[in-house]
Amino acid sequence: MRIDTLSPAEGATKRTKRLGRGIGSGHGKTSCKGHKGQWARSGGGVRPGFEGGQMPYARRIPKRGFHNKWATHYTIINISQLADVPAGTVVDWEYVTENSLTKSVKNSVGLKVLGNGELKAALTVKAAKFSETAKSAIEAAGGKAEIVE
Repeated sequence: MRIDTLSPAEGATKRTKRLGRGIGSGHGKTSCKGHKGQWARSGGGVRPGFEGGQMPYARRIPKRGFHNKWATHYTIINISQLADVPAGTVVDWEYVTENSLTKSVKNSVGLKVLGNGELKAALTVKAAKFSETAKSAIEAAGGKAEIVE
């Protein structure tokens, strides 16, 4: 095999549209741009979001809220989701994602456990954050709540 014999796979490439090459080509004379007007000119057209002079959508709708780009996002899990986990299990980020106990959050920095529900089995739960009720519920069931950085 030589580099000069390599070629793309069959059907992988398309020929470029050759504009302005005569009437017979089907793309001649005005080069598929019609007659005159803003879109027929070189560099013609309007900027993205331009709505012909009316008040643009981005300015018509009300602005509310604030998006903090430095906020820390945690993947949330409740005690009720750990009710079916067998006793003695170590519940951490890997266990939660492997068993699909919660939807993962984009740019999540760790796991946060909340205290909604009841826990009967003694578990070792490793998470970045715990609510007070979650921590007390885990310890009341005989388990351990360990904070992981």
